[in-house]
Amino acid sequence: MQVTVLTPADAAAYRELMLEAYEQAPDAFTTTAAERRAEPEAWWIKRIGSAEGLGTCFGAWQEGRLVGTVAIEYSAKPKTRHGALILGMYVQAAQRGRGVGLALMQAAIAAAAARPEVLMLNLTLTEGNEPALRLYRSVGFVSWGTQPRAIRTDSGTDGGKDGSFKGKVHMSLALARG
Repeated sequence: MQVTVLTPADAAAYRELMLEAYEQAPDAFTTTAAERRAEPEAWWIKRIGSAEGLGTCFGAWQEGRLVGTVAIEYSAKPKTRHGALILGMYVQAAQRGRGVGLALMQAAIAAAAARPEVLMLNLTLTEGNEPALRLYRSVGFVSWGTQPRAIRTDSGTDGGKDGSFKGKVHMSLALARG
């Protein structure tokens, strides 16, 4: 397995993997597969970003196939430039338990740590996702709160009266400096 920074040339593979993610783990994301399927190629290329820009996407490759991904979004605003957001983490089911998620998180943390202005990494995960919670804790993230009813997990056809919801657990990691 190899972890690399994704480039625009990887957009088709990234799109395919993320559409799988939205379908296979719908409760893990605040976006639906249908929403993302409608996005043009330019959106996916922008989402990939670049190692130097405000967004960087990493991919885990196994025998030439993209099997996992995670992204970082950096802030351009002076008052929030010290923080970055980890998002879009997904590893194919057949690759889980093999260190792919750990390698992706280590790459993301190292990339953020290489930017002197970034002092804190933040992420959210859906309540009840114990494997993700264990992974994030293993690399030093700490839970600090849960947003109740953060995502709707049913079709929403009842007009919001009796829907199923899950909370989002907020986690942070202070990057060591000096």
